[in-house]
Amino acid sequence: MDLLRNMCERLEQRYPELVRFRRDLHMYPELSFREVETPKKIAEYLTRLGIGVRTGVGGRGVVGTLKGAKPGKRIALRADFDALPIQDEKEVEYKSRVPGVMHACGHDIHTASLLGAAAVLSEFRHEIAGEVVFIFQFAEEEVPGGAIHMIEDGCLDGVDEIYGAHVWAHLPVGTIGVIPGRAMAAGDRFEIEIIGRGGHGAKPHVTVDALFVGCQLVNSLQSIVSRQVDPLQSAVVTVGTFHAGKAYNVIAGDAVIGGTVRTFDEDVRNAVEASIRKMTDAVCTIYGAQAVVRYERGYPVLENHPEPIRKVEQCAVRLVGEEKVLRPQPSMGMEDFAYYLRKVPGAFFYVGGGNEQIGAVYPHHHPKFDVDESAMLTIGKMFLSLVMNPQ
Repeated sequence: MDLLRNMCERLEQRYPELVRFRRDLHMYPELSFREVETPKKIAEYLTRLGIGVRTGVGGRGVVGTLKGAKPGKRIALRADFDALPIQDEKEVEYKSRVPGVMHACGHDIHTASLLGAAAVLSEFRHEIAGEVVFIFQFAEEEVPGGAIHMIEDGCLDGVDEIYGAHVWAHLPVGTIGVIPGRAMAAGDRFEIEIIGRGGHGAKPHVTVDALFVGCQLVNSLQSIVSRQVDPLQSAVVTVGTFHAGKAYNVIAGDAVIGGTVRTFDEDVRNAVEASIRKMTDAVCTIYGAQAVVRYERGYPVLENHPEPIRKVEQCAVRLVGEEKVLRPQPSMGMEDFAYYLRKVPGAFFYVGGGNEQIGAVYPHHHPKFDVDESAMLTIGKMFLSLVMNPQ
């Protein structure tokens, strides 16, 4: 415990450095699959620490490897570093300087936190049993995501356990959220193209109004969860986009609807997809339209493994105390960390970043999203604990 306490103190001493790194990432965010400068900055930082670095992993990923002086497990820690296509509306000195792009989900926090843990572990490498693999992942926000590509490129080779953290805006700063078992949903995307027959707005009887058909379909899709899914199961069907028509006096000949499906059970997932296809065919047939359904499977369910999540909980209790270890409900959000957990045992946990006193009150993916930067210390200390307390 004295060793871990010393390591946590060293992390605290590095906190100003972590803030600078995080704010640099926040000012110069990069979108999924377009990350160029961010992985360079990460690789340069790791190299200065004397950690072995591999770049271009799976495309744009960075992997660092630190060998300890003693035999032991090979433990991986993961952070993501891509941003979102959102205009930053915060009035802070580190506001995004890239128009239409911002870190609205905390990935800059994750990256800086893991770099802080890497810095401290490199100082104490003579005390480490085994090896630590630092996985810095690109493109978490956009399916198919970067995780699957990095896994295919060997980032998990020889890894015994893996851990990841997500700063959570709706949890108070200083708290840690632990969810055993299924923690985040599978997420799919669908697009429905409705093909009708356009015409003059004064003569609807000689047309097939794609906009009208689309409206009926959107309403019908809402019944899938309420009437076709077991009430004891969880599912979400959300229509997020609807494009049709170009003029007020012209009946639209085509329309495109886009949305997402979230589920925890694979059978429910399959049933919802089948229902979307059947319902689309039925509604379009009734009104004389045709349709093309494009359904894309996204990330699978993120399911924490029993032993690793118990280890997370034990480390969390020691770090912040039982009263600050929370058990939030599973989230219908999706995370491609799920792919790592399908390959090796591991766990994903949440660290509070909400703080009303500094205006960190907005949800993830909001234009004014921000978190209390001290969450980086909690994440970093958890990573240190998980590495230095192997079980």
